[in-house]
Amino acid sequence: MVELPKTPSLRLDGKRALITGGSSGIGLGSAVALAEAGAHVVIAARNESRLKEVHESMAEAGYSAETLTMDVGDTKALVSQINAQPAFDVVVNSAGYARPAPALDTTPEDFQQVMDINVRGAFFVSTSCARAMVDAGNGGSIIHISSQMGHVGGIDRSVYCASKHAVEGMIKALAIEWGPHNIRVNTICPTFIKTPLTQVTFDNPERVEWIKSKIKLDRIGEIEDIMGSVLYLASSASALVTGSSLMVDGGWTAG
Repeated sequence: MVELPKTPSLRLDGKRALITGGSSGIGLGSAVALAEAGAHVVIAARNESRLKEVHESMAEAGYSAETLTMDVGDTKALVSQINAQPAFDVVVNSAGYARPAPALDTTPEDFQQVMDINVRGAFFVSTSCARAMVDAGNGGSIIHISSQMGHVGGIDRSVYCASKHAVEGMIKALAIEWGPHNIRVNTICPTFIKTPLTQVTFDNPERVEWIKSKIKLDRIGEIEDIMGSVLYLASSASALVTGSSLMVDGGWTAG
């Protein structure tokens, strides 16, 4: 008889997961995907009233969830709040910010706000959660929602592209540093997904045509398109994947 290999499980029973920016869009989709797989999810975001609504919906669906009012742009508070939590097994950093504008119209304040959330926030979410993972000795998976714009350029997106290119470099260095602790660090790089964050872009017909001309699968992304990728990187199915970028861009970066 031939001994057949066993497919790694996508289940996350008994795991704790933190999702920043989890009250809407890709973050909410990520929380649902992980909760469906059996994880207890801690959904973090700034809007307390929105978090209450999300918690009620998650409870009604039978998911194990709690909420945490958190501003990823406030590093001191962020670190304190994560340190007060038990160690997480999975972290999805979906908090992000974009302020599309021509480079010549970009103010120092605009630049700083994007970098504070997309880069500094991402870094300290990672380090705060990883420190607890190291202490617990169980490893873990840290996933950042990056962007295809971390690999290419885009119209009116010089600062956003700069922030996401920075995240792509950051996860490679963190993967090297934390690999010995069995902590995996990866990014998911979506194309334009229909979310509240991207609505301003979809309100511009010229931008929509530009987007559609770049996506080889000829459709705009939906939140559901990201959920399977999050589950894969969170689970043992991706146990040998770290320092990598999972492109979910409909072929945008293929050429």
